[in-house]
Amino acid sequence: MSMHRIAGRALWALALFLFSVAGVLAAEQADTILVNGKIVTVDARFTIVQAAAIKGQRFIAVGKNADIRKLAGKETKVIDLKGHTVIPGLIDNHAHFIRAAEHDELRFDGVTSRKQALKMLADRVKASRPGEWIATLGGWSEEQFNDDPRGFPLAELDKIAPDNPVVIQAVYRHSYLNTAALKAAKIDESTPDPKGGKIEKDANGKLTGLINGAGGVAFVAAKIPLFDKEDWLANTRKLVTTLNSMGITAWLDAGGRGMGDKHYEPFKYLADHGELNIRAFYTTIRQPGTPAQVDKVLAEIPTLKPFQGNDYFENVGYGESVYGPATSRLLSKEFDPKPENMKEVHRIAQALADRGLFLNAHAELTAAIDGFLDIFEDINKVKPIKGLRWTFSHLDQVDETELGRMKKLDMYAEIHSRPLIQGALMHKVHGDRAWDMPPFRRVQDSGIHWGLGSDATAVTTSDPFNTLWFAVTGKMIGGKKVNRQTITREEALIAHTRSNAYFLFQESNLGSIQDGKYADLLVLDRDYLKVPADQIKDIKPIITMVGGKIVYEAKSNTKGK
Repeated sequence: MSMHRIAGRALWALALFLFSVAGVLAAEQADTILVNGKIVTVDARFTIVQAAAIKGQRFIAVGKNADIRKLAGKETKVIDLKGHTVIPGLIDNHAHFIRAAEHDELRFDGVTSRKQALKMLADRVKASRPGEWIATLGGWSEEQFNDDPRGFPLAELDKIAPDNPVVIQAVYRHSYLNTAALKAAKIDESTPDPKGGKIEKDANGKLTGLINGAGGVAFVAAKIPLFDKEDWLANTRKLVTTLNSMGITAWLDAGGRGMGDKHYEPFKYLADHGELNIRAFYTTIRQPGTPAQVDKVLAEIPTLKPFQGNDYFENVGYGESVYGPATSRLLSKEFDPKPENMKEVHRIAQALADRGLFLNAHAELTAAIDGFLDIFEDINKVKPIKGLRWTFSHLDQVDETELGRMKKLDMYAEIHSRPLIQGALMHKVHGDRAWDMPPFRRVQDSGIHWGLGSDATAVTTSDPFNTLWFAVTGKMIGGKKVNRQTITREEALIAHTRSNAYFLFQESNLGSIQDGKYADLLVLDRDYLKVPADQIKDIKPIITMVGGKIVYEAKSNTKGK
């Protein structure tokens, strides 16, 4: 073979080699890198690094600035974090945000002054058209106001909003209405009390504007008009942006009152069009209240097919209130697990086990937890549930024995921050026992798999940094200490990120900043690990990223270059 031919082949081989190397290098070039930060990965070792690289929707590397900068190409976006702290996107394991999109609510979450709440209402009235409803459907309680801990009388609401129907709902306890709302809802002195509620009247038989009881709250909420399709979609976008601004990048939705296909359609539409900037996972909810209604649920369960969506919008199973009459209440001192009611729970749970479906069961008080565990243990003898990730939500009174029983069944625990607004009320109902409701430290030390969530929007605030603050300090909105079962801020952050990914069946994709996981992250305005504990509630994201895309950016923050 001539020297020319040998040289030619060598040059050709070298060209092929260089081409392949160039291809590998191009494949490793990041779309975005974040440098000069304090990136709290929340991996198994709780590693803290300087920088991270993202390609497409996923992290491809984390580590030192110098190493990550090597992955930058000409088109790579570089975000200089300038020392800011980064954490994984926060995951709420139990919330009712899908339902929240049905109204553009005025929210009093985190407001500690009644005077400020009144100003917020007055501002909303000024910005509203005459006749437009203004609703606050929970997320606050009178006890959080430090200046004047009381509600909103009819005359006061009428003065602020003479031409707009106003409904201000406190938790699920009662609702305050003005005259315009009473008229629009067609509620007068002759209206019968709704089931589970009471329309209050003064000594002269005149309406006071106060409607009490959970049944009364639901009765009023059902009177508020819903958006039409286009406005509902627009409000869904607005809600998602609000959640992103708080630092929420994913959650497990537990459904709720009056929900149907119309509630899920806007989220599905956005997901199908690649426009959903948050990850919404949900459980099917039916809440039967009679044996006949249970029969209908049993006929439906064989048709349920979870996990047919994608990593932005997905059904994962069934929950939350398994059978209405067997549902405990946080502000009730006792729960009676009547045999006829628990029989219906057993029927539904058995059908779910037979289908191999995930179940989230609402249980708060000791008698409810024990009653459900008795049923689940019986089912497990016939159809093992280990591996199905069956979960209890709330568990405010769970003890060591019950946690041990749960561990044997490989059950998980969703623990929530409802005392943020109900803590003082819980102490009135449960006395000293309320100091340990929920028992964060007990659950953490048990070794059971658990996660931290809110149960927003009606019974607590939505802001996850309020939840983290409560778990660390034991304080309710307004600053009153109501819980002594606190945990460390590291434990709380793990519970609100990596641990919660399991409830979504997304532990391989979400919950930590690691190679191969989705690039869901928050750049914070202060250091979560270093700020005084009382300032955790005040932390704000300056950048929220979901799947490598910036979905929220504060007006003043670090800039890409």
